[in-house]
Amino acid sequence: MTFTSGVVLEVFPFSYMTYSPEDLQRFLDVATEAASAGGAVLQHYWGNLSNIQQKGRPGDLVTEADKAAEKEVLAVLKRHLPDHAILAEESGSIAAASDQGAAGLLWAVDPLDGTTNYTHQYPFCGCSVGLLIDGKPAVGAIFDPVHNHLFRAAKGLGATCNREPISVSGTESLSDSLLVTGFAYDRRETIDNTYAEFCHLTHMTRGVRRGGAASIDLAYVACGRLDGYWERGLSPWDLAAGVILVEEAGGVVTAYDQSPFEIESGRLLATNGKIQKALSQVLGNIEPLEQFAPK
Repeated sequence: MTFTSGVVLEVFPFSYMTYSPEDLQRFLDVATEAASAGGAVLQHYWGNLSNIQQKGRPGDLVTEADKAAEKEVLAVLKRHLPDHAILAEESGSIAAASDQGAAGLLWAVDPLDGTTNYTHQYPFCGCSVGLLIDGKPAVGAIFDPVHNHLFRAAKGLGATCNREPISVSGTESLSDSLLVTGFAYDRRETIDNTYAEFCHLTHMTRGVRRGGAASIDLAYVACGRLDGYWERGLSPWDLAAGVILVEEAGGVVTAYDQSPFEIESGRLLATNGKIQKALSQVLGNIEPLEQFAPK
């Protein structure tokens, strides 16, 4: 399995049933500790950055907060689960400590999702720690350092915010919905850039937001603040924790056309379930805006 980031994950014939609820709870506790540790670093650096760099494409930033938060997250994961492999945004792929690592398990870490927001002190960002089992999101913890919100979920164990159960909204129509999307870093290089969808759906709904942090977008769908989210051009660390959060909160996550979600595609449609079909149909009928096609 090759992700959009270029990382290859060997797939094994595992299922969630391979791991007991006790296993998943233990993984969730570790994810919680890791996301909280990373989030504490983000709180420390909030408004105190001295080194902001661009990694390549315009808008793709990295700061000392990203690196320090990732260091703390990785330390927690390696201390508790040294036989698990890790895929981290800043460090890349990190093999398990031994050749006998836990096959089919991969932690996907975004130490600071929403770096651009963070550098501007725009309060929409998070530390996201998710576990993939055979390429499927199974455990996730997302810490919002600005609002002190800790979102957690694991397969079959439900979803919470600050230890209180959460659920998706009950909105039943697109016209009554509030949606969110994002614009990928390659938006200047491809006509497949969500501009047309954003414009079209703004007129069909109560509004479309652009948050700038996929993990928080998904967390907000999970807790009912938003009714649906679609985006493309994402990496596993953007999605792993948030997808399981939405699913455990009663929502639905698929590809745009409602076929099964595949994390390596970097593209998803996540809603409360009630507007999934309608939003999918609209997305399938929107033509790109030619004036924004690459020259």
